[in-house]
Amino acid sequence: MAMELQLDSMAASIGVSVAVLRFLLCFVATIPFSFFWRFVPGRLPKHFYSAAVGVFLSYLSFGFSSNLHFLVPMFLGYASMVVYRPRCGILTFFFGFGYLIACHVYYMSGDAWKEGGIDATGALMVLTLKVISCSINYNDGMLKEEGLRDAQKKNRLVELPSIVEYIGFCLCCGSHFAGPVFEMKDYLDWTEGKGIWNFGAKGPKAPSPYGATIRALLQAGFCMGLYLNLVPYFPLSKFTDPSYHEWGFWKKLGYQYMSGQTARWKYYFIWSISEASIIISGLGFSGWIDSSPPKPRWDRAKNVDILGVELAKSAVVIPAVWNIQVSTWLRHYVYERLVQSGKKPGFLQLLGTQTVSAIWHGLYPGYIIFFVQSALMIAGSRVIYRWQQAVPPTIKNVLVFSNFAYTILVLSYSCVGFMVLSLHETLASYGSVYFIGTVVPIVIILLGKVIKPGKPSRSKPRKEE
Repeated sequence: MAMELQLDSMAASIGVSVAVLRFLLCFVATIPFSFFWRFVPGRLPKHFYSAAVGVFLSYLSFGFSSNLHFLVPMFLGYASMVVYRPRCGILTFFFGFGYLIACHVYYMSGDAWKEGGIDATGALMVLTLKVISCSINYNDGMLKEEGLRDAQKKNRLVELPSIVEYIGFCLCCGSHFAGPVFEMKDYLDWTEGKGIWNFGAKGPKAPSPYGATIRALLQAGFCMGLYLNLVPYFPLSKFTDPSYHEWGFWKKLGYQYMSGQTARWKYYFIWSISEASIIISGLGFSGWIDSSPPKPRWDRAKNVDILGVELAKSAVVIPAVWNIQVSTWLRHYVYERLVQSGKKPGFLQLLGTQTVSAIWHGLYPGYIIFFVQSALMIAGSRVIYRWQQAVPPTIKNVLVFSNFAYTILVLSYSCVGFMVLSLHETLASYGSVYFIGTVVPIVIILLGKVIKPGKPSRSKPRKEE
């Protein structure tokens, strides 16, 4: 009882519900638990530790039923690998997404998150991607390496993981709550001290994770502080306030930008905590920088590049700097696999990938509209990029700035749907600025059909494409 009263007072002091506070405490607790993983002796005990801590923290955060929900996609994924390996990937994909959608609908998770609540569906979203990737990689293990993409060759599983390895991978506490998503192959190498984690007597010593962990924690503190200071000034409720619709066009557009930016700092905080947790465990290590002396890289757990998002010169780079690991998952397991052999990807593959991302978040109209908008935004940005590559430097600088301004405009506009969720509120907020963020990309895409650039003025690798 005293504990509950203490949680009530703490929650009230920072302006969140008790459920959210309990989640945050368990979420931050993944950092010390991940640290202690380093001292667990032996391979099997490490798997048991990963699973046990994931179950324990989930129980404290969401209650007993959450762990029952997690068992369903885990069982479906493992059973498909055991029973029907040639199609286990596609079976797990549809079974996993089917159950996730059912949970989204049952718990109305989007409404809960919008109102400041919390439930287990966020963790279930991460788990769903893990079980799907594991099954697809086991499916790829049957195929010959010739013809496979580099990512498929790297992550394919020739042998079926044991049930202990599988559960440890699924519930690994450092990534269980909010990601990042990582591969079963990397998890096994990390646990067994293989690959880049093979720090032997003759090889390099294990790098210290403490500096990178402190950096991630400082970033998390800054992001949370900024979010708590901004959110009272830019509440989502303003979009349904009659006074909002009395504002002028530019003031509405400015409010959309600030409300979207405010919401992003919350995600920056969450992903910074996850990054710290994965780094301190050692799993965040991703190799050595070629320098003298060599320096460790800790970007395996990196889920966001804050400056990359806020200063993006093109909408094309947004998936590479926002929710990075999920974007990587979508590229490897959806986008690339929708492309037919011998053909180049196009708008349909992009739209299909964004639709899967929308469904993964939930069946709210705002999510669907946002990700369709994202496909339009990226397609329009690609047109501007092609133009800027084919003009003299003086004009190119103008187009570079235009692409930057275009990205800010359309992203700020599109984000409103992701935040308000309902069809009525999304269309009302879009309509309040004359659907400018939808009209501009469509006009640019159509112009791209008419104004086709010639050869680039200078030959450059097209990283953004």
